[in-house]
Amino acid sequence: MPQLDQKTVLFEQTAIPRAVAQLAIPTILSSLVMVIYNLADTYFVGMLNDPVQNAAVTLAAPVLLAFNAINNLFGVGSSSMMSRALGRKDYETVSRSSAFGFYCALLCGILFSALCIVFRTPLLVLLGADEVTMEATAGYMLWTVQCGATPAILNVVMAYLVRAEGSALHASIGTMSGCLLNIVLDPIFILPWGLNLGAAGAGLATLISNCVACVYFLILLFVKRKRTFVCLNPKKFTFEKEIVTGVCGVGIPAAIQNLLNVTGMTILNNFTSAYGANSVAAMGITQKINMVPMYISMGLSQGIMPLVSYNYASGNIRRMKRTVLFAVRSALLLILIVSACYFVMPGTFISLFMQNEEIISYGSQFLRGFCLCLPFLCVDFLAVAVFQAVGMGKAALAFAILRKIVLEIPALCILNWLFPLYGLAYAQLTAEAVLSVAAIIVLARLFRNLESSHSSSNA
Repeated sequence: MPQLDQKTVLFEQTAIPRAVAQLAIPTILSSLVMVIYNLADTYFVGMLNDPVQNAAVTLAAPVLLAFNAINNLFGVGSSSMMSRALGRKDYETVSRSSAFGFYCALLCGILFSALCIVFRTPLLVLLGADEVTMEATAGYMLWTVQCGATPAILNVVMAYLVRAEGSALHASIGTMSGCLLNIVLDPIFILPWGLNLGAAGAGLATLISNCVACVYFLILLFVKRKRTFVCLNPKKFTFEKEIVTGVCGVGIPAAIQNLLNVTGMTILNNFTSAYGANSVAAMGITQKINMVPMYISMGLSQGIMPLVSYNYASGNIRRMKRTVLFAVRSALLLILIVSACYFVMPGTFISLFMQNEEIISYGSQFLRGFCLCLPFLCVDFLAVAVFQAVGMGKAALAFAILRKIVLEIPALCILNWLFPLYGLAYAQLTAEAVLSVAAIIVLARLFRNLESSHSSSNA
């Protein structure tokens, strides 16, 4: 049986700032490397100074984001189940949950690729590709989706499984290894002095790097097979009701949340594409730049999930609450600084990716709108992470529906009508401001109820 002494000390006894740092910093670093690798695609494709190639990467983004629906279903769902089982000292459930998450992700990745191959042309039209951008978008998606869905999904899901038992550093090394390789390969495959494949080259680099990351995780789990509860043994794969409901209870709402994000991005790209390839390229660059603080918030949220899950399951509500409050304070301080920089000098950031005056002008206006929502988004991410950590899948789903269907998508339509093109950048702010208030209310009520029930059980 794996030795849990160090992990038990981390979850139960280590000072909150140190425990959060040990779990969250590697996750944040890997998230930042993922941002850099996303920016690398945009940067090196932008060096071609061809808006069509840049638009191709932007238009395909919703499909790549859809991978996260499977990642969330089996990564978030399984890791939450694993950490709560660790808190209860139920180690058999930990092993079965990890096997269930891995093999379901594998099957879904294969199915995802097959569906994208069969419905290739209708999908491209749905994404907003036209006769100008169709070929470039199809070339990028050939490698990233039709060939690359399975390794891209398994890479992330295995990182979640490894992180669930406190091995955040190994999870981050695996993720970062693929990202760093992608950054190295991008210029070789994209630029004229290399293979000169354009956007398709960026896709091929992504495929290779995801395969390398998967190999790292498989080797890691083989080497640590006697010292870890993460289990890839097919014999542990089961559709036992407790495992399926435990994983899917958190995973399905997380997956739906991501599919709604894809829907929102697709609508945004379709609205933007009506204004031409330059506006699409500018929106894509802006979204990539905005990913830096967004992924910091996401990395911190994912990093603290095992700590929150473990202490929730073990009944240490005070430690759980202190973890969340420390994370909120730390994240907000950093995000506010980044948001201020974006708002004051947006053109400086946009011009790093493409020297085109029209794109810089569009992008500057977009970035000012997007950066205003970042502090609210930070609070929302942390709240949803807590809901997922404690198994409150319905609350996470309710927030997802509020964010996209009730608030953001209607705001996109209304603001684009009132302020054509530029209003699109403020739709997310409208949604996240409302949701952050709701998040604070729900979290306060959750902690009050948990502390009350814990006090009653100890009386």
